[in-house]
Formats: sequence, C-alpha cells, structure tokens
Amino acid sequence: MTTKQEKLNRLCDKNGIIGALAIDQRGALRRMLGEDTPVKQLEEFKVLVSKYLTRYASSILLDPELGWEAATARSENAGLLVAYEKTGYDKTVAGRFPDLVENVSVQRLKAQGADAVKVLLYVDIDEGKEVNDIKEAFIERIASECKAEDMPFFLELVSYDAKVTDEKEYAKLKPHKVIEAMKLYSQERFGVDVLKVEVPVNMKYVEGFAKDDILYNKEEAAAFYKEQSDATSLPFIFLSAGVSAQLFQDTLRFAKEAGSTFNGVLCGRATWAGATKAYQEGGQEATIKWLETVGKQNIIELDAVLQETATPVTF
Repeated sequence: MTTKQEKLNRLCDKNGIIGALAIDQRGALRRMLGEDTPVKQLEEFKVLVSKYLTRYASSILLDPELGWEAATARSENAGLLVAYEKTGYDKTVAGRFPDLVENVSVQRLKAQGADAVKVLLYVDIDEGKEVNDIKEAFIERIASECKAEDMPFFLELVSYDAKVTDEKEYAKLKPHKVIEAMKLYSQERFGVDVLKVEVPVNMKYVEGFAKDDILYNKEEAAAFYKEQSDATSLPFIFLSAGVSAQLFQDTLRFAKEAGSTFNGVLCGRATWAGATKAYQEGGQEATIKWLETVGKQNIIELDAVLQETATPVTF
C-alpha cells in the first residue's frame, strides 16, 4: 500500500518542488468556454490540458465531477490531486460557506487513485466567530477523514472581506487577511499537509508593477512576503489567481528576493487560459496546437522560474 509520504513525494518533482497544474475549475471553466458548453466538451477540454501539459508538471489538480477522464489522460510522471469541495458558494447566504461534493469521500478519492485531497476555503479572518467557527469545524472534519485514510490534505485559502468589495480598498486589507488565515489554519487540529495560498499583496498596486495607483513600495511589499513565509511551519505553495503567465513569474521572483520560502505553485489559468479561445474557435485541433506551443512554453518557463525561486519541500 502506498504510504502518505510516498503520495506526497509523487506530487513533487525530482528536486522536491511542487510544480502542479490546476484545472479543477467547473463554474469558471464554463464561463470561459460559454455557459451553454455541454459537459462532454468541458471534460474533453480538461483531457487535452492534462494530456499535453502534464508532461512538464509535477502533478495535476482535477475535480471529481468533470475530471476523471483527464486524470486517466495525465502523464505517468504526474501525481494527482483531487478537489473535494463543490465549486463556488451560495451567494444568498452570508459567510461564503463551503460544501462538499455529495457522492464523494476521501475513501472514494483514494480508491480512484488520488494522491492528495484538496479543499478550497473562502475565509475572512475578521468575519466573526459565528461564521468562522463553522468553517473551522468543517476543516477539522476533513482533517479527521484524511487522517483515517492516510491521505495528504492540501488546504486552499482564498481571503476576502465580508464588507469590502472594492478591489483597491481590499488590496489594503489583503496582507492582514492572508497572513492571519495562514497562521490559524497552520494549527495542528486542522491536519493540513500543504497550504495553497494567495500571495500576500495585490501586485497591481506594488511599486514597479503598478500602472497607476501605488499602495505599497517594494520594501513594504517584500516585508509582507517575508511575514507570510514566517507565519507557518507548513509547506506552502502559491496559486496563480488568474493573473497572466508573465506577472505570475515576476511575482515568484519578487517573493524569492523578499525571503519567502514557498515550496512551489498550483498554477491554473496563468498556464492554460488562452487555450479556451482556441477551443471555442477551432475545436480540438486548434487547442492541441495552442497547448503544444504557447501552453508548453508557459509551463516550461514557469518551471524554470520555480527551479530558481522555490524551496524544496521537506515533509
């Protein structure tokens, strides 16, 4: 039987860095390809991304609703993470509460070949106990399930503020929100093996990256990266949050220079977003062409940056 340690190692490259490809998008992918896109085509798109890009990735993150064919299509060298949560949240209820896919369990994911379970949690650290206590109990239950099955647990934290929706206003709050959430969910009771997190600042408002508005000079932004890195003893990886491939690469270099000891990435749209247009306009053939050229270049360039900037994982 494969041990938890062996599973974690399968998700890393030979140098101990996590260079994972994320395509567990469901609602977001439907919006990118068109709301009326049939399920079969959503599945096919995932298969193409998996087949042509996992050759250059340490692992791939997929979902249990549309992703099993893509899991089968992945390269032999690539480990498999599977999302456990439903996509999105109920917008009619305050709190952005998480929910799990009904016909899925950690036991079932393990039986179907997953090397790790991933759960996304929207968290506003300041929202109040009545909301956050429910989320904490939710993660504790998943931790117990993963422990029982000896399965690695990746927790993705996406920060927000319950009252502030303006992007620029939120950018001022983001470092506090991201760092404090990391501190909380690094506690042993949550059983997390790897944190998947946002970078602590919105790079659009950092000196040298901003077009107009500057909220942070480079020294201030760098200090937040270092504070984030020091906030946890767990391995942590960055999510790309849909930014361009170039900005994401520049961000990783900035993080390294700031003293961040991040252990890799789970990169989604920054790698493959352009393939959605190719799929809409030219179908399978055009998508393969895009993936074998632009997509391949994106992921190879990202990996080169990772090898320079990421810290190898020690589990």
